[in-house]
Amino acid sequence: MLPGSIRLKFTPYGTSVLGAPLLYFPCKGACHLLVMAGIHGEEPETTFLLSRAMRAFDGNLESTAFVLCANPDGVALGTRGNANGVDLNRNFPTENWSSSPVRSRSILEADRDMELSAGSAPASEPEVSAIIKLIEQIRPRAVVSIHSPIGCIDAPEETTLVKELQAVFDVPYVKDIGYKTPGSFGTWCSEHNLECVTVELPRLAPELLYERYGKRLAEFLKLKPLSKP
Repeated sequence: MLPGSIRLKFTPYGTSVLGAPLLYFPCKGACHLLVMAGIHGEEPETTFLLSRAMRAFDGNLESTAFVLCANPDGVALGTRGNANGVDLNRNFPTENWSSSPVRSRSILEADRDMELSAGSAPASEPEVSAIIKLIEQIRPRAVVSIHSPIGCIDAPEETTLVKELQAVFDVPYVKDIGYKTPGSFGTWCSEHNLECVTVELPRLAPELLYERYGKRLAEFLKLKPLSKP
């Protein structure tokens, strides 16, 4: 029977614009892998699926850590960005950061019909500065960032971690998402020599995502937290 609550211990690593705690579920030992969901508030299914997988564990994992929801205000408000209207995945301090408005799609088939801010400056948002400080503190070997609903594994190189995640999610690997992402988390990771793999979940209802991927994701996280590239 799936437990109704998460039994892992957590600690705040910061606070959101509206004062919500940003929660981190640490490793018991050295952190090899950080798994993050919910950086876009309009993708709550990423938090849902990761939560269901985490509930399979009796306690914190040895070398895999979690940020279950990187944008709690956005999830609470039902918005892609945070409470300041900033797309957090365009606010990281990268060489290509741009102050230009960020356009996104209200649905996958639409034109880019929504507009957000990239922030007043790189890392202007507390949610972004907090995740940067957390990564600098725990120094993971790799990060998996869960998004939706494109249905692919996006990474600069097809590493062992990429192939393992393809086996979990049964979606294609792409080297590039097909459009520019200035100030993105993935770009920031690349500039800091940190492997970042973006999992884009396919467009499915949360229950179907759990039915299809929940057990496989939990097994991957517990049994294969990170292989060597």
